[in-house]
Amino acid sequence: DTQNGEQLYECPMCSLTCTNIQILEEHVDLHLEEQSFWGGENIKDLELAQQLQTEECERQRSEEDKQEREEFKKLQRQYGLDNSGGYKQQFLKDMEREVDKGRMQPFEYHKRKADMMECLAFGIDDGKTKTSGVIEALCKYYQNENKDVRRVWLSTGVDHFHSSLGDRGWGCGYRNFQMLLSSLLQNSLYNDCLQGTTLIPSVPKIQSMIEDAWREGFDPHGASHFNNKLHDSKAWIGASEIYSLLTSLRIKCQIIDFHKPTGPMSTHPCLFEWVLRYYSTDNEGGAKKVVCTSKPPIYLQHQGHSRTVVGIEEKKNKTLCLLVFDPGCPSQEMQKLLKQNSDGTGLKLLRKFLGSLKEKQYQIVAVDGVLSLEEKAARCHASQVLTSEKVP
Repeated sequence: DTQNGEQLYECPMCSLTCTNIQILEEHVDLHLEEQSFWGGENIKDLELAQQLQTEECERQRSEEDKQEREEFKKLQRQYGLDNSGGYKQQFLKDMEREVDKGRMQPFEYHKRKADMMECLAFGIDDGKTKTSGVIEALCKYYQNENKDVRRVWLSTGVDHFHSSLGDRGWGCGYRNFQMLLSSLLQNSLYNDCLQGTTLIPSVPKIQSMIEDAWREGFDPHGASHFNNKLHDSKAWIGASEIYSLLTSLRIKCQIIDFHKPTGPMSTHPCLFEWVLRYYSTDNEGGAKKVVCTSKPPIYLQHQGHSRTVVGIEEKKNKTLCLLVFDPGCPSQEMQKLLKQNSDGTGLKLLRKFLGSLKEKQYQIVAVDGVLSLEEKAARCHASQVLTSEKVP
């Protein structure tokens, strides 16, 4: 275009009109430099944003990893898998603490340490947490009780064991096994299975016995949870470990799961009815009010604790009440039951009504006879097959 005869040049980028080609070139160069400058800034901003995002992701992953490690360590401590030692170490540390606080004299510390080391060397329980004769005392009490109990079934004599300095806080499963074993040792049906066992084993010995069962091939999935090692740990055990140990001894047993409440208010009436059938099916004792059965006690497990069912009451109004030995109950309290008052107030320690068992899930291990060598081998193989099916 021309204006007054002059040549005009239009900027292709902003439509500015220039009268000189050199001015236009300089103008366009400025456009290009500006574009280059801001384009570079955009690239730098993008790189910075990406870097910040990467750093934030790494920080979040680091926080999550840290939290997972802390949770894992917490679980290890809770379940005794943190390599902090086992029964012996805890026993000695707790006694040292008692001495430091003036509640134990040094000479008593050394005596109890020597006794403990001797028992551990022989693999037997020292018996200092044991209460015997409670079942017999209960039998006498119920013979004279005429208020509201229509009928009661009791296990073969069961000794009560409670946790000691060495296993306080984690030993309930082992103590319940001791209770169960104390009854089996009084039943001639199990003599062949328990030939090598005449005295109640110590907690560390029971740990070794479970490890022996794992080495035979029982419950490889459960064994891997503990890295195949219980001895010198504070590891909690449950129904699966009790089942493996009993089966390895050729003692026939079964695990029954009550995986959800079956009654109102999160109660488990089906569990109570199962226990009643367990004790009453063989119709031992005929129509007697007090039936001292040949049945071993029942191992009862729920999240975080286990106990031993030693009998069941049927009230005149048809309600049921379990009789339970709790390893958390000290022997001083259990011994009060040996001098049971006529009003039965001491039985509050043992009685568990329907409303008392309101955990979401329960497991029981019930003993029912002896296995042949072939049956034992078949159960061992079954536990291995079950594990192979679980593991992809």
